Amino acid sequence: MAHTVKDKSKLLARVRRIKGQAEAVERALEAEIGCSDVLMLVASIRGAINGLTSELMEEHIRHHVVDPAHEPDPDRAKGATELIEVIRTYLK
Repeated sequence: MAHTVKDKSKLLARVRRIKGQAEAVERALEAEIGCSDVLMLVASIRGAINGLTSELMEEHIRHHVVDPAHEPDPDRAKGATELIEVIRTYLK
């Protein structure tokens, strides 16, 4: 996947932030903090994972399926744009 190589440092930075968030959950559990605080930490991880997933899926569509910016068929370009927007919305 050429786009993951091109964006490697940015993607790795996101993964490292997610790793830090997971470590924060571990520390919170070890410190026996309240369940609502742990749930908030877990929710932040879920949001970060969804953001990473959305970014990877969008780039996959643009590089391996249809790039709306370079698609000569307006119907296909519109369909690809709509799919990308649905993915962004769904994983928000």
